[in-house]
Amino acid sequence: MKAIILAGGSGTRLWPVSRKGFPKQFMKINGDKSLLCQSIERMLQVCSLEDIHIITNEDYKFHVKEELKNISKDIENNMILEPVGRNTAPAIALTIKYCLDKLGCGHDEVIFVTPSDHIIRPLAKFAEYIKMAEAIAKKGHIVTFGITPDRPETGYGYIKARSQSPQVTRRGGKSEVRNQIKNKEYLEVEEFTEKPDLETAMRFISEGGYFWNSGMFAFTIKDMLEELKKHSVEIYKGLDGSFEEVVRDFGNMPDISIDYAVMEKSDKSVVLPLDITWSDVGSWDSLFEILDDDKNKNVKIGDVIDIDTKNTMIVGNKRLISTIGLEDLIIVETDDAILIAKKGHTQKVKDIVSRLKRENRKEAVEHITIYRPWGSYTILEEGPRYKIKRIVVKPGERLSLQMHHHRSEHWIVIKGTAKVTTGKEEKFVHENESIYVPKSTPHRLENPGKLGLELIEVQNGEYVEEDDILRFEDIYGRVKDAEDKEGG
Repeated sequence: MKAIILAGGSGTRLWPVSRKGFPKQFMKINGDKSLLCQSIERMLQVCSLEDIHIITNEDYKFHVKEELKNISKDIENNMILEPVGRNTAPAIALTIKYCLDKLGCGHDEVIFVTPSDHIIRPLAKFAEYIKMAEAIAKKGHIVTFGITPDRPETGYGYIKARSQSPQVTRRGGKSEVRNQIKNKEYLEVEEFTEKPDLETAMRFISEGGYFWNSGMFAFTIKDMLEELKKHSVEIYKGLDGSFEEVVRDFGNMPDISIDYAVMEKSDKSVVLPLDITWSDVGSWDSLFEILDDDKNKNVKIGDVIDIDTKNTMIVGNKRLISTIGLEDLIIVETDDAILIAKKGHTQKVKDIVSRLKRENRKEAVEHITIYRPWGSYTILEEGPRYKIKRIVVKPGERLSLQMHHHRSEHWIVIKGTAKVTTGKEEKFVHENESIYVPKSTPHRLENPGKLGLELIEVQNGEYVEEDDILRFEDIYGRVKDAEDKEGG
């Protein structure tokens, strides 16, 4: 069995922490490891490292590679890259092509697909379900995992099981469905429903036989190809040719989910109900439900002092957060934004993000700390004609050889040793030393040491935005004919 982890999403439902430039799969909100790393560790319960692959896009390639280093060097290059985002159906089709062409898989190989941004526990029980799904897939079914709902949630899709399972006649209506769930039997799928309104969700809970759609699937390559050919011909035809040709033409694939493309049309679709703790972390409310709370039903992350506060989640970053007399709130603090919402209303976070995008606000897409393949930079202050950054360069890494038309730069090393190229001159700059880079001068910053390099950069000029950069050489393949839009 091959495990495919989907890590290309750019969801913003957990704004202000999750943003397009740093989506939730890279967040550490359930321990000291990212949700992506936790997803890989879950799959290690049933797969070897070589059988786990991550599909992402060019925007997140270096983010993913850095996360994979936290697991093992043996998995650093287990990435499948989408040239553009095209939803889950084309992504799954591309992974099938990769498994056939690059991994030499046969058509009877089972593929397990899982998102990279869920919270699931306990691991051992989840591993048992994956093994069950593998066995069911080998019988010719396309398996989706269903979560037994405990509340009328409007943020999830729903799966309705048929009135009769492949193994058991359901004579007892709702109670019989519960017995099947208890016995861990899989059920035929009658229909999929996208996120319903509250009244519909309440009806689903009352009727029984409905499950939250977890977005996890198991199938053989043969069965999925057959269903794509039958129900999504455009995607199926897009798999003609070599893997490289499929990647080249990937942008022509329809933007459609696997639910719409295959699952809701296929007679091979079955749902395997899961009796575990699960959350897709689709909102701050859903995260609140799954994290541990204290005696006052408060969830606290960061430096928090609460007095007479109840049923409230407080997520801090660098500052102390104090609350007095609050109830039923969600408070999330980052360096440049604070969200305060009434519990039960955080699905509307997407409306805030939409408004920020309409107003071209940077807070919609990126944090003040920006991650690059060589390290990161944090904007400390900016104003007309100047910007101040804190730059961190990882050991052995270097920025591109580049030039700026409209700004000069002054670098002050505060930790480590920098190797700086300005024009044709190379110079080592140590702690408490500085160097000046004039406008229109080709330059490069490197960290030749074994420890991290940190420095303060002061930019000055008539234009100090990140798109004033012309790259000449870059070890990360980011050189373009025109001026770039990304710093470093």
